[in-house]
Amino acid sequence: MKQHKPNRHMDEREKLRKFRELDDAFAEALRELEKPNSRLDIPTGPPVRSLADQEADDEQARQHLFEERLKTLMSEYAQPRDSVALLLRTMQSLGHIA
Repeated sequence: MKQHKPNRHMDEREKLRKFRELDDAFAEALRELEKPNSRLDIPTGPPVRSLADQEADDEQARQHLFEERLKTLMSEYAQPRDSVALLLRTMQSLGHIA
């Protein structure tokens, strides 16, 4: 004898009901958007940062990383700040660094 699973049938009905509710809500939102002078409070998420802001932040991160690496190397090789500054200015004047 086959056993019937009434819960499964109810689950399918529940899913269909929820889908219809969602579909109705979506349709209503679209109708509201089509109305002229409609003022909906639609969440848009966090503000979008400009590409220039992102690039500036990336440049600052690269600068910070370079400084940290430089400090580590200066400490590791016991090089004084003035010596490293002279080396960097020389490399820059020769066009080896921008």
